[in-house]
Amino acid sequence: MNATISAFQSVPDFAKGFVKDLRVRWAFEEAGLPYGQSLIGAETKDSAEYRAWQPFGQVPAYRDETVSLFESGAIVLHIAESSEALAPRDPQGRARTTMWVFAALNSVEPYVDAVALANFVFADAPWSTEYRAKVVPLRDGRLSALAAWLDGKDYLEGRFTAGDLIMATVLRNVPDHELASFPAVAAYRARCLARPAFGRAIKAQLDAFETQQAA
Repeated sequence: MNATISAFQSVPDFAKGFVKDLRVRWAFEEAGLPYGQSLIGAETKDSAEYRAWQPFGQVPAYRDETVSLFESGAIVLHIAESSEALAPRDPQGRARTTMWVFAALNSVEPYVDAVALANFVFADAPWSTEYRAKVVPLRDGRLSALAAWLDGKDYLEGRFTAGDLIMATVLRNVPDHELASFPAVAAYRARCLARPAFGRAIKAQLDAFETQQAA
């Protein structure tokens, strides 16, 4: 595959371990496939060359001998095409894996991120308390629906797939004490994050930051 992904050279401490190239690194680790990394700085992400690869100046972007694309969910699904570890080979299993990737990104993540914005980015805004009071019930409604689906299941579709990988990374942005109200979801997140491939992926991201800091 000879794949390369982009990742930031440095980020604020609170973001380390949470930048979305982690999703792609985790997918490669689950698939047992090698990859290279192109580390970019503030000047690089706004360059015409990089914007031709990633129009919004974000990470990750991906390229191999035949494919160039961006958006973490799309990249993970592309990797899953080459690995049964990330998606079953039967049409139904592959379709449902894709479905759960979209569900994590479209039905859960916007609500999780809305609360995260209230908790951190807009915490000091005069309207933050009122805003948070409105978005927390919306997020919790999605978590409640997810808990109902997970009842009696280890994973979303009975076995780990790319859908679980994306969903677990979304759920990492829910504070532990708030996720505790949804024990099935909390246990599911812990189960996903306990996978050795996740440990290798997060180490790879953190090692990249440390190497650049030491340079």
